[in-house]
Amino acid sequence: MTSHDATSRVRLPRERWERVARRIRVPLGFATAALYLFELGRHAPQPAGLLWSVGLVLPGLWLRGYASGYVKKNQELTKTGPYAYTRNPLYLGSILIAAGFAVALESWVVAMALVFVFAIIYIPVIASEERFLRVTFPDFEAYCRRVPRLIPRLTPARFSPATGDSKTEVSSGNFSFVLYLRHREYNASIGAALLYLSLLFLRPALSLLLHGFK
Repeated sequence: MTSHDATSRVRLPRERWERVARRIRVPLGFATAALYLFELGRHAPQPAGLLWSVGLVLPGLWLRGYASGYVKKNQELTKTGPYAYTRNPLYLGSILIAAGFAVALESWVVAMALVFVFAIIYIPVIASEERFLRVTFPDFEAYCRRVPRLIPRLTPARFSPATGDSKTEVSSGNFSFVLYLRHREYNASIGAALLYLSLLFLRPALSLLLHGFK
C-alpha cells in the first residue's frame, strides 16, 4: 500500500463525517435548544449566573457582529479586523454566547451538551472550511502560520498585500455595516434577547408544565 492510498483511507471517513456534520448541525441545534428549555423548567436562573453570563454573551455578540462586517465569503481571504487575531472569530463568538447561556442556567447537562455539539459538529466543519480555503486561496498557508485557528493572539498579525507574509505591514480593510446587514448578523442579537426573556419569564410556565398544576 502506498502512502497515497493510506492517506486516502484516512481522508474518506473524515470527509464523510464532515458531510454528515453539516447535515445534522441544524437538527442537533434544535435538540440542544429543547434540552435547554427542559433544564430551564427544572432550574430557576439565579441573579449571579445571569450577570456572569452577560460577561460572555455580550463579547460573543460583539465579536460575531464585528467579524461579519469584514468577511467576504468565497470572494477573498479575510485577514483584517478580528481575522488578524483568530481564523474563526464567528465560531469563537458563538462559543462565548453558548457558554454564557450555560452559565446563566448553571446547568452542567447543558454545558456538556454544548461541548459535545462543538466537538462532533463544529470541529469537522472548521476542518472542511479550511480545506476549501487552502485550495481556493494560495496565501492561506501563510495566513495560518501567523494566525491561530481559534484562541486569538494578543496582537494583530501583519501582512503584505502582495505576499500575505510580511512582518512590517498591516493588511488593509475596514468594517462594513453593509456586510453586517447582508450576513443578517443582527439575528444573533435578537436570538440572545429572546433567550434572556425566556430565562426571566418563560421558566414559570415551563415549570408548571413539567411538574403539573398544584
